[in-house]
Amino acid sequence: MQQSPFTPQFRPEASLTLHRTGEVLTINGADLDLSVLPEGAILPASAVGCEWLAGPIRRLEGVLHLTLILPHGAEAPVEARFPAPLDIDGDGPVALPVTHPAEEPKA
Repeated sequence: MQQSPFTPQFRPEASLTLHRTGEVLTINGADLDLSVLPEGAILPASAVGCEWLAGPIRRLEGVLHLTLILPHGAEAPVEARFPAPLDIDGDGPVALPVTHPAEEPKA
């Protein structure tokens, strides 16, 4: 299990995709293998080299905890500007809040 709170940032041209396979978290296509992080360890974000990490990665009681930047556009809904933390329990794509709603056609 992984618990991921978000730090929302206005980045209108950026997007975030997440996919989990076991203890590998794929962030925008780049794999982050967290299986080597032992219980009680803290890994600084700077040691990972991932621009989407907003803080250290921790393993507490077998659960990985990390904070990710959630980019959003100017018209992002409240759920993207004030996102709730995620518990990522299963493998596969991770559903994220809508951060860049489709523009309405101009009449």
